[in-house]
Amino acid sequence: MKRLLVVLLTLAIILTTGWWMLRRADISYNTLESVYSKSNSRYLKTGDRIELHFTDSGPRDAPAVILVHGYSASLHTWDDWARQLRKDYRVIRLDLPGHGLSRCLDNDEIGIEQFVASVDRLAGSLDVDRFTLVGNSMGGHTAWAYALQHPQKLDGLVLVDAAGWLDEPGEGEGQPFIFKLLRNGLARSVIRDLDMSALIRSGLEDSFADPEFVTDEMVERYSALSRAPCHRDALLKLMSGATLRVLASKEKLAAITTPTLIMHGDTDNLIPVAHAHKFADAIPGAELIIYPQTGHIPQEEVATQSVRDLLGFLSGLHADPVEVSPEDAPALPAPDGG
Repeated sequence: MKRLLVVLLTLAIILTTGWWMLRRADISYNTLESVYSKSNSRYLKTGDRIELHFTDSGPRDAPAVILVHGYSASLHTWDDWARQLRKDYRVIRLDLPGHGLSRCLDNDEIGIEQFVASVDRLAGSLDVDRFTLVGNSMGGHTAWAYALQHPQKLDGLVLVDAAGWLDEPGEGEGQPFIFKLLRNGLARSVIRDLDMSALIRSGLEDSFADPEFVTDEMVERYSALSRAPCHRDALLKLMSGATLRVLASKEKLAAITTPTLIMHGDTDNLIPVAHAHKFADAIPGAELIIYPQTGHIPQEEVATQSVRDLLGFLSGLHADPVEVSPEDAPALPAPDGG
């Protein structure tokens, strides 16, 4: 018994020491901004309090496109798309509350409703009355929820590997380990302050069909931005089920009348490609594009093809109406006599 107690005590000391060695402090916003802000970074404020980080590029009189990232990501995920879109469109990207360089608003209320309100507030502050809303993953969940609440403000809706459906039995088994771990309440409390770089790398590699897309720089960015003050609490709160208050259903999505494009990677380990087909079946007139050998983040993994498809969709939304001169107009049938 004494030997067992000694072994258990020794093990406890080792685990405690290891836990303390792996702890990582928060990183100040000033430090993060010096590394990860863009040359055109802007901030939405309430008084002197910074709330949302965003960028706004492209012609101000062009049709607007708002891009919304997914869970634990940031507006950097849209870099490749933004370079192409801003030539002909006004491109607005934001970091959702608790992500990137945005601050936390209210972590007790964090979730899709808060994100929808944040998108709407940003659009209003920039006097953008109509726009196309694009979202990836959790950002896609935000986008379709926004379309239900504010259909009059949207020209188009683009869902990129969008979330929102509950998994069917057997789905989700191939999800990255980090997501399975974070769904456990005890695990969340234990790992909250630990160095998550190895798990972040593993999760990112599982998010791409080709793990070579994951670089040391990408891992460091995800890891560093998650350590902004209050961000870890926000991310863990989201994994506790805060997004589950707004769930997709065929009946609910049938009310979306906004022209919709659905994009999805066929080897997405996080959100099954079957969910893309559910969105396409539920949203009237939706167009569906499935990318072969592509994971959860098509805007990065197949950036050239996916942005080309997006530009085709946008050009259809904003095509100038064809004017028909009277002499070219088709002849109307003569009225019946009688």
